[in-house]
Amino acid sequence: MHTIRRPRVDDAEAIHALVATCDTAAIGAPDSTLEDIADELVEPGFDLERDGWLAHDADGRLDGWAWACRNGDSDLVDVEVIVRPGVSGLAGELWPTVLDRAAELGKERGHDAVTLHIGVYRGDEAKRAQVEELGFEPGTSYHRMRIDHHGPVEPPAALPGLTLHTGDDEEVRREAHLVHQEGFAEHFGFVPIGYEQWYERRQASSATDWSQVTLARLDGRPAAVLIGNNQFALDEGCGYVATLAVLPGYRGRGLGRFLLRHAFAADAARGRKGTILHVDSNNTTPALGLYESAGMRLVMAIDVWQRRLP
Repeated sequence: MHTIRRPRVDDAEAIHALVATCDTAAIGAPDSTLEDIADELVEPGFDLERDGWLAHDADGRLDGWAWACRNGDSDLVDVEVIVRPGVSGLAGELWPTVLDRAAELGKERGHDAVTLHIGVYRGDEAKRAQVEELGFEPGTSYHRMRIDHHGPVEPPAALPGLTLHTGDDEEVRREAHLVHQEGFAEHFGFVPIGYEQWYERRQASSATDWSQVTLARLDGRPAAVLIGNNQFALDEGCGYVATLAVLPGYRGRGLGRFLLRHAFAADAARGRKGTILHVDSNNTTPALGLYESAGMRLVMAIDVWQRRLP
C-alpha cells in the first residue's frame, strides 16, 4: 500500500535517488544530477500542487514519481511515471491520475484534446512495453551525440562578415530568442513562446550560463545561434549544446559547422572532457549528418512516444 502526496522543492534529493536507481536498472548508470531534479521542481509552468505526485511505501521509502507538465499554451503535455524496479501495481495506480491531469491541462488552455509526449531510453524494454500498452505510438528519436576533447581544440577560421556576440547582453538575448524561434519552427514538438517566458525558463535553470550563448551576425544581421549550458558539467565533465539554430535564409553557408566547432574550442578551453548535444534523428535539416561529420558519435538514443488524448 502506498501513500500519495504532492511533491515539494525539498523532495529533490529523494526523487533524485529514485530516478538514479531506475536509470541504473534501465541503462546501467544514473542519467541525471540532483541539480537536474531540483530544476525540474521549479520549472516555470509546473505547479507542484497540481502537476506532480510522490508515492511512498508503508516504511516511507519513495517508490514512485509522476508528473504532467504543459508545454506553453499548446496542446502538448509532457508526462512521466517512474516506479522503483520490483514494485508492482504502482504504475497502474499512477498513470490514470497523470492522464486525467494531462486532459485537464488541455481543457484549461482551450484544447479539446491533448498530445502526450514521453521519452523512453532505447534500452528500457520494460518502459517501452508499458507505454505501448497505454496506447502510445512512436513519435521520433533523439540521439545523444558526444565528442571527446584531448587537450586544446583549434577554433574555426573566421567567416567573412561574421561577428559573434554572447548572451550577457539583453539585446543579444532577444535576437537569440528570435533566431531560436524561427530556426526551430518546423521541428518535432516545437512550441513557439515569447521572449519573457523563454528567458524565465532559462533563468530558472541552474545550468544556464548566458556567456555560453553565442549569436552569430552575418553582415550585421542575426543569422544563427548556439545556446550552450552546464547541464552535463557535473556528471560528465562536458559542455552541452542545448540549441543550434540557423535561420532558413542563411543555411548552407557553413554557419552551423562554424558555431559547433566554436563550441568545441570553447569547451576544451574550459577544461571540459567533451561536448554533448541531442539531435532529432528525423530533423527537417541535415543536422545529424553535420554532427557526425564533425566527429561526434552516438552514445545514447531516447525515443519519444506520443498519444492523442481526448
